[in-house]
Amino acid sequence: MKIYTKNGDAGETGLFGGSRVSKDDLRIRAYGSFDELNAVLGLVLGESGMPAELKSRLARTQSELFQLGAELATPRGKTLTMAMLDDVETERMESEIDAMEKDLEPLKTFILPGGTRACSLIHLARTVSRRAEREFVTLNRAEPQRPAILRYVNRLSDFLFVCARFANHSAKVKDVPWIAPGTSKKAKSK
Repeated sequence: MKIYTKNGDAGETGLFGGSRVSKDDLRIRAYGSFDELNAVLGLVLGESGMPAELKSRLARTQSELFQLGAELATPRGKTLTMAMLDDVETERMESEIDAMEKDLEPLKTFILPGGTRACSLIHLARTVSRRAEREFVTLNRAEPQRPAILRYVNRLSDFLFVCARFANHSAKVKDVPWIAPGTSKKAKSK
């Protein structure tokens, strides 16, 4: 099978089931951003020294993002033959957030992306997740999606934020606090 088909040369792409839409269609924009997020997670997973449990969680998230992309690439009225994300995945993320937070110092200030390279890359994933969520919300307004996906997508950036902090914690590196202009480090720590 050839990788190029020339079917998109006029600015359209195909959805599952054969219907064609513009490459800037809301649906394409949303699943394209989730695909970008998946690629960033691939970068994260290439980092050495991360705990196996964190790598496992992020690899599972990659698979879930593929499920989400498949659902978004399936037009209304067409049947998706694979399992769809549901509240089970969202609840699992919440449990994992709670478990990781037990090992983390409570936040007392805003933090900046930084510390370890893995942490920084996970923060990059988090920001892509936020953009994908915004695009998904726009799609949902125009073409309502399943509420379970809205919940999953909303929780995803929270999950990635805690994963980033957990990556630093596991490497015994402190989070990078944001120091507001005009305040000193001493004033912040009181």
